[in-house]
Amino acid sequence: MVKRSLSLCLVLLILTPMLSGCFSNGTSEIEVENSHWLPDVEDRSDLQYRDDDVFSRVSFNGSYQIGQVKSIYVAVPTITSSDGGAGITGDAAVHLGLWLPVIEGCDYDSAEILEDCQVPIIAEIGPYYNDGDVDALTPADRLGRFLIENFVPHGFGVAQVSVFGTGESNHCMDLMGTDEQRGIHAAVEYLGSAPFSNGAVAIIGKSYDGSTPWEAAAMGSEYLKTIIPMSGLIGAHDLMWRNGSMEARGAIMHNGVYGSFGLDGDLEDAENACEGYLEGYYAGPAAYLSGDNLAWLGSDYWSERTFLDRALENYNGSIYIIHGMQDWNVDPHMAFPTHNIFSEAGFDVKGLYGQWGHDYPDRKSGHEGLSSGRGAEAFPFTLRWDWADDLLEWFDFYLKEEGPQPRLIAEIQDNIGGWRVEATYPPLDQDLLKYNMDDCIVIGGGETITSSSQLSIECPFFEQETRIIGSPTFHVEATISLLSTSGHLFVEMIQASNGMHLGHAVMDLRFHNGGKDGETLSPGETVIAKMEFFGMDVVIPEGDGIHLLITQTGEDYIPSPVSTMAVTLGLGTSSILTLPVSDKNCDDLFLPPMQEQYPQCLDNE
Repeated sequence: MVKRSLSLCLVLLILTPMLSGCFSNGTSEIEVENSHWLPDVEDRSDLQYRDDDVFSRVSFNGSYQIGQVKSIYVAVPTITSSDGGAGITGDAAVHLGLWLPVIEGCDYDSAEILEDCQVPIIAEIGPYYNDGDVDALTPADRLGRFLIENFVPHGFGVAQVSVFGTGESNHCMDLMGTDEQRGIHAAVEYLGSAPFSNGAVAIIGKSYDGSTPWEAAAMGSEYLKTIIPMSGLIGAHDLMWRNGSMEARGAIMHNGVYGSFGLDGDLEDAENACEGYLEGYYAGPAAYLSGDNLAWLGSDYWSERTFLDRALENYNGSIYIIHGMQDWNVDPHMAFPTHNIFSEAGFDVKGLYGQWGHDYPDRKSGHEGLSSGRGAEAFPFTLRWDWADDLLEWFDFYLKEEGPQPRLIAEIQDNIGGWRVEATYPPLDQDLLKYNMDDCIVIGGGETITSSSQLSIECPFFEQETRIIGSPTFHVEATISLLSTSGHLFVEMIQASNGMHLGHAVMDLRFHNGGKDGETLSPGETVIAKMEFFGMDVVIPEGDGIHLLITQTGEDYIPSPVSTMAVTLGLGTSSILTLPVSDKNCDDLFLPPMQEQYPQCLDNE
């Protein structure tokens, strides 16, 4: 296993005065080794980092040069003729580019590689190499360059891996299906067992590339020690359907959005004629009509693309979840309650949840472009220039077994910028503030909503600053039209004083009990729609309040396929808004590096 040189202590003297005894007062090497180089997140506000690149940098450089990239094809023998595509020819393979550190006395091309030369591997796996981005042998600005330049010098290998049907990997583009999972698993097994490896593999990425860590965890591997999913999917259907409501892209996600990645005009295009690709033509439209995962049809298209339950069963590593609270490309319900589910199951779980969109924690160009109510109020405090250091600490422990264990916490940012630490997220110690609709005022007329009207509800103003944390619920009595068998509701929560977006909830009334199991409704039937808002962490000032705007649909969700008729709400004591609230204040906040004090906390100094 590669060890870091103790010469980094000189850099630590500059960054952290608390370690100023590194070379003075006769401090021994044992004492130096036991000193942790990275302060707790609450104590990093005075640290200075490079901010002259598009991503964050570790605070001190590693001692190794970056080796030349290696082009590697990994055979996937589990793809057989029954899978079609490259299974027919028996040569299914995934392609990867691999960067290793240059270590004195280590020859990675020799037949035998010394144990001291073996390094852990950090992999970024996805469909974009050669498809909308550079090839897998070129450091990608998306994430690869960040990983290679920060961590290879510290004794880690970095791999960029193309999923099936993309880049130089053959077979078909299987959109997170079983074939894709087998290809990912083969890559993990290779990277963990290869002579250059110490047997420890991490997978990290964002969006699609943040979903492949969950795919790998669902398959399980003795070599997979940690995953870092950023805006990743715990399941494809889970993302595109919420209480039976479908995002507009749901029906075309496979063949309309990603299917073309496997079609590049060469002879391998024929390999897309495999089961998963062909199923994609019906699975999206059929799921839109039903709102569920088509299990009643005998289809396993969506169930094989669900990862959470299988990861709980098969995975045996740590999890560092990163998600933007303003990410409406991959909605935050992919992270909550996932964080608590795995924590309660005994996994090592950490979370980093900032008010950015579909982005990384350290990308200024993305953070600064957000609009009001969608992250603008939290900028520039969203920027986490300490993120590379944070990952180095994580990789050191879980891939090298070096250093102290990172704290298993959730770092969460509220909508006006304040960061704080929670033991888990959402926290378990919240109070519940409840309003029945008799406590609120309906503005704008009656209680019937059509495709061209909305209902506004004004609830009492707060007598003190109030933090809404987690997923509020709105249980509302709803009666569908006599001419339909369902209805559709979209509820937006806004701040009363300025109309700023705070959160939203959506539901197809066939799924009025929440979750994934719907039922057929009778024309004119009345139900209690148990709506749950997407995860939110917002601050309402003293003397301000919230409004609910209720329409038939909103954001990128589309109406129920079985009804565009009116829905009548019963806004009395049976309809209840429940807000999980907390009394956190400026005393509970920490300031990230390279930022001035929070404006809202200046009076507290």
